[in-house]
Amino acid sequence: MTAEGLRLAAAPPSGAGFILSAEARAFLERLHRAFEPTRRSLLERRAARQEEFDAGALPDFLAETASVRSGDWRVAPAPADLQKRWVEITGPVERKMMINALNSGANVFMADFEDSLSPTWTNVVQGQANLVEAVRRRLAFTSPEGKEYRLNAEIATLLVRPRGWHLPERHVTVDGQPMSASLFDFGLYVFHNARERLDRGTAPYFYLPKMESHREARLWNEVFVFAQEALGIPRGTFRATMLVETFPAAFEMEEFLYELREHASGLNAGRWDYLFSTIKTLRRRRDLVLPDRQQLTMTVPFMRAYTELLVRTCHRRGAHAMGGMAPFIPSRKDPAINEAALSKVRDDKLRESRDGFDGTWVAHPDLVPVAMEVFEKALAPRPHQKDRLREEVSVTAAQLADTRVPGGTVTEAGFRNNVNVALQYLNSWLLGNGAAAIFNLMEDVATAEIARSQLWQWIHNRGKLDDGRPIDRALYRSVEAEELGKLGGGASGRLREAVEILDGLVEKEEFTEFLTLPAYAHLE
Repeated sequence: MTAEGLRLAAAPPSGAGFILSAEARAFLERLHRAFEPTRRSLLERRAARQEEFDAGALPDFLAETASVRSGDWRVAPAPADLQKRWVEITGPVERKMMINALNSGANVFMADFEDSLSPTWTNVVQGQANLVEAVRRRLAFTSPEGKEYRLNAEIATLLVRPRGWHLPERHVTVDGQPMSASLFDFGLYVFHNARERLDRGTAPYFYLPKMESHREARLWNEVFVFAQEALGIPRGTFRATMLVETFPAAFEMEEFLYELREHASGLNAGRWDYLFSTIKTLRRRRDLVLPDRQQLTMTVPFMRAYTELLVRTCHRRGAHAMGGMAPFIPSRKDPAINEAALSKVRDDKLRESRDGFDGTWVAHPDLVPVAMEVFEKALAPRPHQKDRLREEVSVTAAQLADTRVPGGTVTEAGFRNNVNVALQYLNSWLLGNGAAAIFNLMEDVATAEIARSQLWQWIHNRGKLDDGRPIDRALYRSVEAEELGKLGGGASGRLREAVEILDGLVEKEEFTEFLTLPAYAHLE
C-alpha cells in the first residue's frame, strides 16, 4: 500500500517530521479507506435522529437491543495497570502539562487531543511527538527561566483521548477527502507506540469521546481489530473507556459496553459534555429549557438518574465506573477561595465514592491529594468496588429524559457568565490554548459549549430572566458589548474573531452542532 492518496496541507512542525513518515502515512491511508464510509453514514444517522428529536421525540431504550440488555455477558478483565483508577487527571498533550500530570500522583493521566487541546496543526503533530517521548520515558522540558521538568521513576498510567467522530483533520486529505480526526489521532499513536507499550509491560489504552449510538462504538471496535491485526498486535490488547457524554448515549450504556466488550474497560460520566448534549438534543423543547449552569448540579433529578444508571450498568458488566471532572484551579492568592472550592470538590468525590464509582477525574495536580484521600478511605485496600452491583437502582427512560430542574431559574448573572466565559474561552482557543483558566475553573470546549448552547436555547425558546425580562437578541447584544469591554475590547487578543464566532453560534436560527466546526476554520 502506498500513500499516494494522502496529502498534507502543511509541513509537520520542526523536529516532529518523523511522526508523518511514509510508513505512518500509509497506515493512516489504510484506516481512512477502511472506515471513512461507515463514519460518514453514522454522522448522517445522527442528523436523522436529531430531526426526530426536533419534531418532539425523546430518546428511549432501544427495542432492537433488548436482548443485549437482558443477556449474560461481561467485558474483558482489566489489565493490571488499569485495575486501580481512584484518581485520573486530564490535560492536553502539551509537554510541560504532560510531565506535571504524569508526575502528579494520580493513578491515570489522560493525554487529550480533544476538548482541552486547541487543534492547531502544530499542537496536534507535536502532541504525537510528545507521546512518543512519554512512552519511552524521555519526555523533558526546560522553561524560559531555566527550570527543568523530568518524569519521575513512578508515573501515572497513560491513556489517550483522540478527537470525536464528527471532527475532520483539515490538514490531511485522502483521495481528496478530509481525514477523520479520530482516525488520525488514534492511527498515529498506535503506529508509533503500540509495540513499545507492549514491550514495556502495558498496552495502548484510550478514552473514546462523544459517541451518540452503539453503532459508533461498534465502529471503534472494528478500528481496534483492524489496527491490531495490521500492526501484529494480539486481538484484545487495546483497552477503551467510553465517555457517556451525549444525551442519546445514556440510553445505550449497556450496548456501548457490549460492542467493545473485548476491548472495554469502563464508562465515564462526562458531566459537562452531557449537559451540552442534553441542551443540543432537546433544543426545540420549550418545556425542557435548563436554568443557569451553576444550578445544574449532579444532584438534580435527571443528572442523578444518569450517574446512578452508569454505576449499575458498569458493575453489572464487570467494568469500571468513572466519575466526573473537578474543574477547580487552586488560587495561590486567596486561601478563602481555595477552602470553599476544596470543600465542594471533597463533597463531590464523597458522593461519587458512596454511589459506587471506582474513581474520578480532576483537572489540576493540586486536586489529586483531595480526591485520592476520599477514594482511598472508601475503597482501600481494594482497587475498585465493582462488587457493589447497585441492584436497587432502577432508572427509567422517562427519568433520564425529564430534564426539568425544580426551582431552576435563569438569572442575569448566569446569562452574563455564559457570555463572558464563551468569549474568553474562544479567545484562548483561537490563540492555541484549549485548557483555559477562567474564574478559577479549568474551562475546555465542553464548558464553552454549555455556555453558548444555553444562550441559544434561552433566546430561541423565548426564555425570561428571573426578574421577568425577556431573553432576546437585544439583551444578548447589550450584555456582550458590556462583557467584551470588561475583557479589553475587540482589539485584545483574538476577541474580535471570538465575537464573530459566538454571534453566529447564538443568533443563527439553526443550531450549530459543535462550536469547533466553525471555529476550526480560524486556526492555522
